[in-house]
Amino acid sequence: MVYRDRGSFRAKSQGYDAITKRAVKGHTLVIKDILRNKRISSKRATRKRVYVVANKIFKAGEVLLAHIQRISLKILCTIFYYNLYQLMALDINGLS
Repeated sequence: MVYRDRGSFRAKSQGYDAITKRAVKGHTLVIKDILRNKRISSKRATRKRVYVVANKIFKAGEVLLAHIQRISLKILCTIFYYNLYQLMALDINGLS
């Protein structure tokens, strides 16, 4: 199952493709499609947060390195920092 929005221009996926529906000019979405979009977006939001935090806080969206070993190390460090960030957030909120 693939969760993505209408802005994705990728090849067709194998299996069920959970793409959000989009209203066009002069045609609104029916309630069934609105509820479907909310269901899809709630599942996407939990996974998308990792990429948002990595890009905005750790500036990991841009890779200016040339060697695969350095890129791998940068990604590994970003994952480690994200996990520490999550632990601190859980500790501050008293959830751990």
